[in-house]
Amino acid sequence: MSRTAVLPASQGASGFLRSLFCLLLLLCAGIPGLRAESLASVERGALPALPAGASVQMLRSIDDRPIALGGERAWILSADGRQWQALSWQGGTPPRVLDAGGDGRRLFVLVAGASASARIEQLRLTGENTLARQPFPALPQALTGARFAILGDVLYVAGIGDTAPRLWRTPLTGPAAWTDGPAWPQGAPVGELLAQTNALYLVGTGDTSQPLWRWSADRGWEAKPPVPGLHLPGSARALGQAHLLMLVRNASGTRLMTYHTITSAWATLPTEVGDNVLLATGWRNGLVWTARDGQGNQALQSAQLTSGKHLLKWMDWLVIIVYLASMIGIGMYFYLKEKRNSTSDFFVGGRSIPFWAAGVSLYATNTSSISFIAIPAKAFETNWQYMTNNLIAVLGLMFVAVWIVPLLRRLDLMSVFSYLETRFHPAIRMLASALCIAMQVGARMSVILFLPALAIATITGISVVWSVILMGVFTIIYTAMGGMKAVIWTDFVQVFVKMGGAMFAIGFIIWHLKGGAPEFFSTAMAEQKMHTLDFSFDLTKATVWGFIFLVIFDVVLTFPKDQVLMQRTLSTKSDKEAGRSIWAFAAIMIPGGFIFYGIGTALFVYYKNNPERLNPLLPIDATFPLFIAAELPPGVTGLIIAGIFAAAMATLSSIMNSVATLISVDFYEKLSKKADQKKSVLFAEVTTVMVGLVGIGLALLLSRYDIHSLFDISIELAGLLGGGFAGAYTLGMFTRRANSPGVAIGIGSSIVLTFLAWSTDLVHPYFYLAISILLCIVIGYLASLLFPAPRRSLKGLTIYRDAD
Repeated sequence: MSRTAVLPASQGASGFLRSLFCLLLLLCAGIPGLRAESLASVERGALPALPAGASVQMLRSIDDRPIALGGERAWILSADGRQWQALSWQGGTPPRVLDAGGDGRRLFVLVAGASASARIEQLRLTGENTLARQPFPALPQALTGARFAILGDVLYVAGIGDTAPRLWRTPLTGPAAWTDGPAWPQGAPVGELLAQTNALYLVGTGDTSQPLWRWSADRGWEAKPPVPGLHLPGSARALGQAHLLMLVRNASGTRLMTYHTITSAWATLPTEVGDNVLLATGWRNGLVWTARDGQGNQALQSAQLTSGKHLLKWMDWLVIIVYLASMIGIGMYFYLKEKRNSTSDFFVGGRSIPFWAAGVSLYATNTSSISFIAIPAKAFETNWQYMTNNLIAVLGLMFVAVWIVPLLRRLDLMSVFSYLETRFHPAIRMLASALCIAMQVGARMSVILFLPALAIATITGISVVWSVILMGVFTIIYTAMGGMKAVIWTDFVQVFVKMGGAMFAIGFIIWHLKGGAPEFFSTAMAEQKMHTLDFSFDLTKATVWGFIFLVIFDVVLTFPKDQVLMQRTLSTKSDKEAGRSIWAFAAIMIPGGFIFYGIGTALFVYYKNNPERLNPLLPIDATFPLFIAAELPPGVTGLIIAGIFAAAMATLSSIMNSVATLISVDFYEKLSKKADQKKSVLFAEVTTVMVGLVGIGLALLLSRYDIHSLFDISIELAGLLGGGFAGAYTLGMFTRRANSPGVAIGIGSSIVLTFLAWSTDLVHPYFYLAISILLCIVIGYLASLLFPAPRRSLKGLTIYRDAD
């Protein structure tokens, strides 16, 4: 298509953006103040009474069912919650239980031994009503007031031994062996020991105040805001991914309270509990406790937290519908204008895309729903450490713009893996292309589809299934209709939609803080939420050295491996325009990174001041969508949800088009004897639909699993699947000696060894990609020395201009 034919689409995009901006101004005219009431709802209920004559000394949970221990007897609540069932002990001899604890699913007890010693056992439910006992090795030292917590696959036991605080730990997988852990700073008896958010939390004891301590492997013990009253023993439990829940008694009575482990803020839930609570334990999404009734019997009550839905208003749906219709309109425009007979038009936009549009599309593709949801969640939970990658990547992109992109642009490719065929062998091309397809569909597309669907579904009335289908189907339609031109121009619109929504969210939070911008920065700096550069040499963390290592191998040396990104540079008009598109991409990356990481920091400051506005049952990745749905006015909520859709759909359309390109060019045209331009385009259109449907299916499969951080998962999958073939480009472009047998050995070996490193948790997940690439380069080059040097001409295939 000629340049003038593209202008109406860009003018339509500008008109769409102006309409949204005007709508935003109208909606902001009457923004209400942020509310202070609790978002969490609590449902109270009564449980069946314990059997007549039951004397209960301890209330705990096993397999998420309350269990009552009294003397030598035990009872468990039936699965339907309607009656208590008597339990028998394996072996027939009931132990004398001194203390008990666990995580609600697994239960550990300290039982009295034949002598003055005590031992630890794990209880398991077998059959209908039997408690099996699994003994652990004897503790190195006797403990009193034992408390239990499970962090990862490690059991921790805290208590007082010889008048001093002691913490012991043993692995739950493999041979059990007790090792000494770091004792908490104060010597007072421990009230509760809990595990949450990769750390231990210890509630101390006291008559008027109770300290709270946090322990993590990297920071040791730290004092946290104390319990605002006296917690009731046995009532503390971990809830969701970042909350502690407990019953707290203070001057205002006994209430349910939550502690948010990320913001270190306490919040009171909207329910009152009587002052006659005796025993308590965690159950389902809340607590169950015993209390004396009017006749002196032990009555059981429960309180369960429930997640409310923030249904979208008609104005929100109007904005979302306008956005989705605009995307379809752009796809339809190019479908009607194009003749659909040219693979060049469908795959690389007829090589007529302006560099600035290609650069914006590069950024839109690179900033998916992972950027819009998972990165703010990561910054909310930690800091700006991952922002280092953006800063260093810009330097790497400068090298790519000067050396790498012009080299490949001169080869007039549609699939970047055509280079590997020319440089090495057709089998290397097809192997690398297949790995790339698996990585894009399995590691990226599924996560990018699922992440916003999960977050939005947990907040609004849209289910995960319908969210995935809505984004997936609309993206399939306009991508299959419009090809690369539709992808790039919809990307252009989507960047402004999502960036505008992101900046509005930050401004909205700062505007509603009592102290405004000064409070925002003072709180963020005091909590080190903007900490970015970590120069330590710890390979288990995301450090500056790790990012340099990653950028050198993933950006500088192997940028060509990414068909999704390279396809945009190949769509420009010339070598010079291709290089400029990379410069435009680099220019947007740093300010864009500050915006997305700034969202996470703004959310931290807001929820530290308003902890009651958090929903303890939601995952951390749902923090930003929760704010959007619960705090923003109608219309603006719809606009930013459209931004979430835009973030996902920009990358989805790029992946669909690029994977369809690879399947068509690298496989269909290579293997089919009857392939021509028209058939290839038709095949690509059908493939686009099929790839989209596979992505939808994988996203729905992800919804069946409880994943702590999809950001981390995406990094791991990219490293495990994407590094092997990436090193092949370095061997091809930067060496003359590498050959096809050596490269094939390098690719296979790097994948196997990286999986071994991953299975042993050898390093931080961010290193997997760089390790895989390095292994491919080193092993591939050494293996190449075992075979004859390439005999074909290498002119134009390496960075050495005199190669022949």
